[in-house]
Amino acid sequence: MTNLDITFMRKAPPTLADAAERITLNMVTHEMRDPFEIGATLSALAQTGEPVTVYPAGRDEVMARIEAVDTEQRTFVLDLAGDASLPAGPAVFVAGLGGNAKIQFELNEEWTGQAGAPNLIAAPFPPGCRVLNRRAEPRLESPVGGNYSARFTIFSKVYELPLYDFSGGGVGMRATPEQALELYVGKKLEGVELELGPSLAINADLEIRLMRPFRTFLLGQQVQVGCRISNITMQMRQSLERAVEKAKKRG
Repeated sequence: MTNLDITFMRKAPPTLADAAERITLNMVTHEMRDPFEIGATLSALAQTGEPVTVYPAGRDEVMARIEAVDTEQRTFVLDLAGDASLPAGPAVFVAGLGGNAKIQFELNEEWTGQAGAPNLIAAPFPPGCRVLNRRAEPRLESPVGGNYSARFTIFSKVYELPLYDFSGGGVGMRATPEQALELYVGKKLEGVELELGPSLAINADLEIRLMRPFRTFLLGQQVQVGCRISNITMQMRQSLERAVEKAKKRG
């Protein structure tokens, strides 16, 4: 298997209480069709152990998580929770991507378990995925050439990560796989120094809500780290909203 070299704290095996509802036709979504992007997203789900809700045709939902991803062969291994099984035929897969984001895709397979491990089922990458990304507030990409960064300390080690976007309630950071080793969804970062351009610096506590590997032509493998600002004050929110408006005008 070819897996992305990033370590996350995996969640406990899923239960029916973790079930995610399907994305309906009236929801505004975008289509993900790039095999590399699909592979990176499935790898992120595997690394965090995010619950995957499977809806077999004509059957109740089944809980699972992704055990492994082979990005070269474009296949993944599904780990069914408990003694669950899947009947042959079409099935819809739904998983959360952090915050209000969801991914959904459909496959039609025989769903045969591996020898000695009937709960582990190999499947091909889907040809496409629907992605729902409902953000509570619109975010703005950080202007090129400006000083937009987050500085914080973990176990006496200082991190300074560039911001790729921000809003009145959160920020998005970009990390290398090595920098992401100490980060995981749900981790709280206290006393983060946020630089939002030449005239605004605030100190805030962040909670990581999303981690997603991606690749760029110039920087290679990177990790998207989406954060919500915890215990945000009205004054801080107003400062962030002013920064968003200023950046919009400059753009």
